[in-house]
Amino acid sequence: MTDFKELVELARKISMTTSRNEKIELVSSFIKELPEDEVRHAVLFLLGRTLPPGDERHLDVNWRALLSVLKRMTGADNEQLFKILVQAVDIGDGFKKALEKFEPKRQSFLFEQKLTIKEVSSYYNKIASLRGAKSRKYKEDLLFSLFSLADKDEAEFLARNLTGEMRIGLHEGLMEEAIAKAFQIPARLVRRAVMLRGDISEIAVLAKRGGAKALESIRIEVFRPLKPMLATDADSIEEVLRELKRASFEFKLDGIRLQMHAKGGRIRAFTRRLSDVTQSLPDIVDQFSEIFGSREVVADGEAIAIDPEGRPLPFQFVSRRLRRKSDIARSAKEIPLRLFLFDILQIDGKMLIDEPYFRRRKLLEDLVDEEWLVPARVCESEEEASNFLKEALDRGHEGLIAKKLDSIYTPGVRGKNWFKIKPVLATLDLVIVAAERGYGRRHKWLSDYYLAARDEETGEFYVVGKTFKGLTDQEFELMTQRLKELAYYDDGHLVKVKPSIVVEVAFNEIQKSPKYESGLALRFARIVSIREDKTPEEAETIQNLRRIYEKQFLHKGKI
Repeated sequence: MTDFKELVELARKISMTTSRNEKIELVSSFIKELPEDEVRHAVLFLLGRTLPPGDERHLDVNWRALLSVLKRMTGADNEQLFKILVQAVDIGDGFKKALEKFEPKRQSFLFEQKLTIKEVSSYYNKIASLRGAKSRKYKEDLLFSLFSLADKDEAEFLARNLTGEMRIGLHEGLMEEAIAKAFQIPARLVRRAVMLRGDISEIAVLAKRGGAKALESIRIEVFRPLKPMLATDADSIEEVLRELKRASFEFKLDGIRLQMHAKGGRIRAFTRRLSDVTQSLPDIVDQFSEIFGSREVVADGEAIAIDPEGRPLPFQFVSRRLRRKSDIARSAKEIPLRLFLFDILQIDGKMLIDEPYFRRRKLLEDLVDEEWLVPARVCESEEEASNFLKEALDRGHEGLIAKKLDSIYTPGVRGKNWFKIKPVLATLDLVIVAAERGYGRRHKWLSDYYLAARDEETGEFYVVGKTFKGLTDQEFELMTQRLKELAYYDDGHLVKVKPSIVVEVAFNEIQKSPKYESGLALRFARIVSIREDKTPEEAETIQNLRRIYEKQFLHKGKI
């Protein structure tokens, strides 16, 4: 079994280099030599994850739990620890500094033990499996036991891993390259396999076990979601037609993206985060059953909330449905959802993602009544597409999605085959990374939010603005509860949290700013909606924000 210390040392080396090739070489050399049953854990840990995608369990280890463990280990009080944590870069750095300052008290073991990669995974699984009234205490006991086995460097890694703050500049794209190099497989084949399975750690194991042949055999599996194909932002119809010449334009609905799976009368619904939301959406399940009966099918679509007249409601109503965990039948009556389909990925065992879009759309139109389809129109002139856009807006929708007619379905990829056009106030999907306690009537809530964009090269998040606008009192209350559960630092005023919650943010413009490390700041930012359906990895990138900033000067002066 491989010592955990070796993984920690690898992470340190990765963090010390800015060279893409060197990072790939370091990771590939390491996973190549690992036993097969350790590969999955190593890949997850290096990417800042604790459990594989699709595992519905959560560790729910927050800042308070880690602080409690740190107090037990050091014997220090809150004030002493806060003095250290305030000076720390993050919770991992704070953990290491506290253990260096105070002689740690560790749990006694019968035999002297070294922490291994598999043992860390075993602890994570035990913590994630805990349920019930006393689970918090048991969780903290397991964490104390785990940290008792760790030295100071290992403790730093564990604290960062548990809060999702690895800070080593390693993202999934680099990991795909490392897997390809380690097992001598074309990188395109690794990327495709990850797209189809949605779990890079499993692909690493399959690559080690069976090489290219194992990955070539991967197909869509019903009830196993794959990453959705994504659209790139476009400023105008003119821009889209300049790129695509002729395209299919579909209404862009303001709802939740759903991947629907059905086989033998059984139906499941997955979000773009690959979460199973079937239990929350009985009305959508009934609708899909009405559409396809007992056929085996995987389809892509959108569910929107509708009023009694069938008109679309804002996304907040959809979000409210997803959050409801009890009395779901009543919720479905109060806020009915309506399913619209726009793509088909598999039918009766035949995989369709390599078929061109126009064939997939034609097949969908042949299989499904028009009332269940997202309206679409093929256009090659700006006038045609503009008229269709006006029709979409007049019917209460967000805009249009333009699709290249011969494009294949590429799961998880945002390229130049699909474009989204939203001629409304600009919005960005950003991640909340910290919050401050409010003032006046907001004093009881965490209500001033730091909004961050993702660096597509390193995976780190950089603050680009701050806002307290946009949420209702009820949403402030719920957001405060969620942020406290995600917190890894709290000095009584500022709370730093694991990047997890994505919000759609409207703004007037992007400005240069020395205030934030990103060098950018949103002007008049306000939250439009909480995007329960999106992952932090799908948030806007800092690179795209810089492009948007430069585009602002196409029609105005710049000094």
